[in-house]
Amino acid sequence: MDGRIAGIVLAGGQSRRMGGGDKGLLDLGGQPLIAHVIARLGCARAISANGDPARYAGFALPVLPDSIAGWPGPLAGVLAGMDWAAAQGIGRIVTAAADTPFFPRDLAARLAGVQAPVAMATCEGQDHPAFAAWDVALREDLRAALASGTRRMRDWMDAQGAARVEFAAGPEGADPFFNVNAPADLETARAMLASAAGRGA
Repeated sequence: MDGRIAGIVLAGGQSRRMGGGDKGLLDLGGQPLIAHVIARLGCARAISANGDPARYAGFALPVLPDSIAGWPGPLAGVLAGMDWAAAQGIGRIVTAAADTPFFPRDLAARLAGVQAPVAMATCEGQDHPAFAAWDVALREDLRAALASGTRRMRDWMDAQGAARVEFAAGPEGADPFFNVNAPADLETARAMLASAAGRGA
């Protein structure tokens, strides 16, 4: 494995609170929500998502389905990213959720720079396990954990000795890891984007 980092966008959720469909393809400021995530991540190399990959064709990135049936959750998306990266000879991945368009732009660099098998983002004491750096060498351990029924990201990450990387809150205490789960959240995101544009951010 080499020292490259592959960014993996986690877009495999079922979007129940949004009424189904792909949250990442919802419009935010004239672009799909996931486009903001790809831009902020900076090192995006693949999208972890189930279903027809053609819907993401416009992003010119590989689309990685879960290798484990039954919608086992975001850890399955991490595993898909690890397996893909391993096949490319890449030793580490950084993940970000497809419905979180305002996370810090230095996220990948800061997480990838931590010398730990897993490093997750935190903000004001709140863990954000979908935003993490992962050693690809952990993939067989993760595969076995998923097969045995593990689903909670933080539990498995802590079992690997996960490090925490603290990120500051945004302007006026805004949560930089705010995610779009429901229609009202999308309206909030649009207001946040307009406010950021007004500040020139």
